Amino acid sequence: MRESRVIALAGVFQACGVVHSLATQGKSEPAVVEASLASVFRIDADSVNDVFGGLGGVRFGLETLIANLDGKAGNTAIAQLAIGALRLERKLSGRREMLHALSEGISAIQRQVEHLGPAHATVQTRLAELYTETLSLLRPRIVVQGNPLYLGDPRRVEQIRALLLAAVRAAVLWRQVGGSQWRLLLRRREYTMLARGLLARCTLDNG
Repeated sequence: MRESRVIALAGVFQACGVVHSLATQGKSEPAVVEASLASVFRIDADSVNDVFGGLGGVRFGLETLIANLDGKAGNTAIAQLAIGALRLERKLSGRREMLHALSEGISAIQRQVEHLGPAHATVQTRLAELYTETLSLLRPRIVVQGNPLYLGDPRRVEQIRALLLAAVRAAVLWRQVGGSQWRLLLRRREYTMLARGLLARCTLDNG
């Protein structure tokens, strides 16, 4: 269960890390984007690991989580995005109608995912629209800082919104397996050690 919490939290940090990369550099690793977006649609996965298609699907998230929990190479902007996603999940948990709207919206987009794949531009556009119609209405909103050149690009903005939805999905998963901000504060070192172990396992699995 502890490992499941770390994997889910890594999912939050992964999506937020990609959002930060898109906002500041205008680019991201396609495989990482696909892994995060695919997790939105794996609602009935057998395990947290399976939500991300295996540990390899959350490798970047584990690296980002370790960097931020360790405090040596952390990125404040990514940490703030992650905290924003966790807070938004708490707001969402009390909004039954919005939860239903998200579930219905994801199910509707699922049909396109089966034909186009989770990272297709059309799928990202629909996820961005779903985010705008639901999560962006909650307060406080997640504020993304970055280069105005990239944040003024409608296509990148859609990608960012789609990935913020993925971050909140991972936050929901984290809560479902017993995660809490209080637990994270108390067990920061333990989470870091577990994340390092998972990352090592991921490296071994990939040869």
